Amino acid sequence: MKVMKSLILGSAAMLVGGGAQAADLPVKAKAIEYVKVCSLYGAGFYYIPGTDTCIKLGGYLRADAIFASSYDLDAANRSVAGAQNRLSNYYTTRTRQDLRIDTRTATEYGVVRTFAELVFTWTTGTYSGAGSTGVNGATSYTSSAGSQIAGGSLGVYYAFIQFAGFTFGKAESQFRTPWAEYPANVIELPGSAGWDPVNQISYTADLGQGISASFSAQDQVQNYTTNVWNVSGATATGLAAGFYGANNIGGSRAPDLVARVRVDQAWGLFQASFAAHDNHAAYYGASEVTGHPGDKWGWAGQLALSIKNLPTGAGDTINLTGVYTNGASSYNFHDYLGYSFAMYGGASVAGSYQSLGLAGVSDSVFVAGAGQELTTTYGFNGGYTHNWDPYWNSTIFGAWAAVRYNNTAKDYICGAFVATLTLSSGAAGCNPNFNYAVVGTSTSWTPVKGLTFTGELAYMMLDQKYAGGSTVTLPLQAGIAKPPAVYELKDQNSLVLLLRAQRNF
Repeated sequence: MKVMKSLILGSAAMLVGGGAQAADLPVKAKAIEYVKVCSLYGAGFYYIPGTDTCIKLGGYLRADAIFASSYDLDAANRSVAGAQNRLSNYYTTRTRQDLRIDTRTATEYGVVRTFAELVFTWTTGTYSGAGSTGVNGATSYTSSAGSQIAGGSLGVYYAFIQFAGFTFGKAESQFRTPWAEYPANVIELPGSAGWDPVNQISYTADLGQGISASFSAQDQVQNYTTNVWNVSGATATGLAAGFYGANNIGGSRAPDLVARVRVDQAWGLFQASFAAHDNHAAYYGASEVTGHPGDKWGWAGQLALSIKNLPTGAGDTINLTGVYTNGASSYNFHDYLGYSFAMYGGASVAGSYQSLGLAGVSDSVFVAGAGQELTTTYGFNGGYTHNWDPYWNSTIFGAWAAVRYNNTAKDYICGAFVATLTLSSGAAGCNPNFNYAVVGTSTSWTPVKGLTFTGELAYMMLDQKYAGGSTVTLPLQAGIAKPPAVYELKDQNSLVLLLRAQRNF
């Protein structure tokens, strides 16, 4: 037994000894790559392991509720929202997840940057009245695929490359200001180019001391074209909704050409912008043989001022923008606003079923056989933000914008309007010009860093220019359940309340 025990212990010692000798042999371990902080471009950047490229991830999650409108961030100024009846929403909600991806690499030519901002959005949506079965209710699904159950929509806000002063891809327009239509607000305002980024090729020259000059060729499709109306194609249904003709836009021929000078310093910002916009119409009729009007270039000019370090409090700011356009109306009435307005309310003229405010925005107007007549717009917006303390701030804001048609364009529109809708005051009472204004205030609370709760109240006013007491006779408006009847043409307004919770990261 002793002999056996000695053999076992001796064998175990040999095995342990042999294992120890093997462990002592040199072994080449694989290098571990750790994520390292990149301090070259500010907080939040890290090196992508194994590269000299730095990356930053960020974004926000937001929940909105707007009351007395069928549109998130806009007043009840058109379609079922403007109808002010049982098809209109008393509230609309939206939830959004935003993701920003920023990469930067130092090279011998300067920094190469890519930036993308992607959003996933789900919105309450709006039911649309059908009226095709003799019972005007809504279809059983919401009017937008981005609003349907288990649905939603993907948005690509930004996707661009920057290199040696050039920008390639979808980025903010070089025409717009840093605050665009949001000088101190959330609700949409006219009086400036919109926020929505646009495909472009741009070059920005840094002249030093915060002074820069930019030149850009940017896509005009969708963002920067409103309506090109062929009034010869006007219909009763369209006129009743503020569409003063058939939208007769042709294919794109030239990008919008933009130039900007900006001074951005500690005291604030000053900017002057200019844009040239080609209006290219399609055909007068259904085929090529009907002919077409020639192209006409429009333009837009903008001045903007931001004042910081106000004596009223740390971080207080005033932002102001003024814009004038001729044949380029979307630089004033941007793509997040409606381009046609139809708002219903109570009537004061005997025999009228209800009152109606009508208005429409276009880049140009023409009739068959004639050239384009460019539309003029002008306006401004502004806002003041006051910080009560590090947790609370309040704002006041306002905007006013005007649309003006020349006499030839008025004759075209009124010829169709009076004949089709039987304007009671005749041609003498017909005037498609209008003003659009918004005033409001908001208050925000940030209890902890990155989390903000906001309440905003905005009052929108549509000042139409048809003669006082005028009436029109409208056909059945099936989509909004309005009966064929006599309606008084009258100014309208809309009061909306927005509540928001947002977490930035």
